[in-house]
Amino acid sequence: MIRLEETICAPASAVGGAIAVIRISGSQCFSICEKIFIPLDKSIKLIDQKGFTIVFGDIRSGEEIIDEVLVSVFRAPHSYTGENSVEISCHASPYIVKRILELLIINGAMSAKPGEFTQRAFFNGRIDLSQAEAVADIIASTTRSAHKLAINQMRGGFSLEIGRLRYELLNFASLIELELDFGEEDVEFADRKELKSIITSVKELADRLADSFLLGNVVKNGIPVAIVGKPNSGKSTLLNALLMEEKAIVSEIPGTTRDTIEDTIVIDGIEYRFIDTAGLHDTTDVIEALGIKKTYEKISQASVILLIDEISDSAESINKRARAIREMIRDSEKRLFILINKIDQASPDRQSQIAEKISLEEKDTLLFISAKEKSGLDDLRLKLSEVVVKERLSSDDVIITNIRHYETLLRVSESLERVITGLDNQIPEDLIAIDIRQAIHYLGEITGQITSDEILGNIFKNFCVGK
Repeated sequence: MIRLEETICAPASAVGGAIAVIRISGSQCFSICEKIFIPLDKSIKLIDQKGFTIVFGDIRSGEEIIDEVLVSVFRAPHSYTGENSVEISCHASPYIVKRILELLIINGAMSAKPGEFTQRAFFNGRIDLSQAEAVADIIASTTRSAHKLAINQMRGGFSLEIGRLRYELLNFASLIELELDFGEEDVEFADRKELKSIITSVKELADRLADSFLLGNVVKNGIPVAIVGKPNSGKSTLLNALLMEEKAIVSEIPGTTRDTIEDTIVIDGIEYRFIDTAGLHDTTDVIEALGIKKTYEKISQASVILLIDEISDSAESINKRARAIREMIRDSEKRLFILINKIDQASPDRQSQIAEKISLEEKDTLLFISAKEKSGLDDLRLKLSEVVVKERLSSDDVIITNIRHYETLLRVSESLERVITGLDNQIPEDLIAIDIRQAIHYLGEITGQITSDEILGNIFKNFCVGK
């Protein structure tokens, strides 16, 4: 896929608009375009134009006019790819776009592969590898929060953090290796306690970045919310009310939902994937039992569990079901919402009676709702936004969303843990230096200072054509 000497072209805009943009990038972009582009002012030559110049004219095949276009000129290194580039803005007729691309290829350009423009930006040093990955995340983002994380990464927020880690480790490694050079003279260039303190702080930062993946991943892919409870407690009614459509069948007959039903909504810029599940109860029905098994699976996968109970239930039975859910999740990052439903069928006194007897743990939330009457749902949306991720997203901390970065940071942490253990046990400096170099290598893989064709292939194969 690496063919930096060729001039490449591809549509750089989505299908469906009135205007299409075709991007051409490479050393021959001006000469190739001049073969098919005739400026209105015939004295103008594209090759003579300054960067950030726009020229109006026709795209022609011989004497045939294909379209009137605007041609934008970009000079290296001030272009998306970091090399000379041209962008042709034409009418978005599929026929016109196809003809222009055909003419470009006939005259020496090659059709760009998925992600090839961004790959060139990486090879030309305009962006690092983590920023290149953020480009794909920006294109795929569907919510404000996912877009915010991707923009921060593309603008170098994550790269700065990785650069800090790598700089500290390089300084540490240079001191260790300097001592090895003077090993026979028994020279110590750095205090061991100070070096251990540096390594510990670097490891803590790597761990903090790795820990942020749990949040970053759910923001990027949608926060899974499992709606669980006994049969006929109002789970499907709640799903329909939140989605504002009849997504799930609602019936007074217990056990109507036998499979999971999923859909997404955006609350305050964050996407939530709500999952309606089969009612939890003992059953001899084989199909129902399979549905309940799926419910347990969704509980284990969810970041938030909405436990639906009825206002007519006893506090004892509600507490029992809540304890059972807590035993299943056993994860401090998961959140349990206890929703007391059907409050339209009881007096306010009943609500206060139940509230006094419900046992809540620190991260539990108790709300009273009526899914049928859509009462209390605004409070539910607000609490979901506040409790789950909003506080952490509002901070300036870097949050990672990429599984490759997460796994690499774990390897960095493991290497540094061995360094700390080695310092404690007075292991020889040459062995300690090996683990430090390994951690530096892993950090280089994140930003692309150290790469392999396999890593690059896995990253760019999922890009769209034209980016």
